[in-house]
Amino acid sequence: MDERKRDSIVAYLRRRMSEVGIELDDLAAAIAADELRQGSARYRSASGEIWSGDGEMPQWLKQAISAGQSMEHFAVRGATQSRAAARPDVDWSQDPFAGSRLAAVQPLQRDL
Repeated sequence: MDERKRDSIVAYLRRRMSEVGIELDDLAAAIAADELRQGSARYRSASGEIWSGDGEMPQWLKQAISAGQSMEHFAVRGATQSRAAARPDVDWSQDPFAGSRLAAVQPLQRDL
């Protein structure tokens, strides 16, 4: 976005905020409250709807579960933790084949 267009949008937003009576502090407080609300989310839909897990289950999650989806699919922290737990920590810095085709080849397993 070029500088003139940005300045025009900022001027428009400031004018509209003053017409409605919104101060910059009000806007900052609303953004901070939204970030806190987003941070406490345990479940999130693809469209951005969230649920903290407290209180009644929201309609979007009820519908998804009744359609056969699992709650874990919508878990915010659960998905990243399970992915991290599935991959062991490996130090690849000493691997001479890292990044080559040989690193992707699975070794033969023999029955001993």
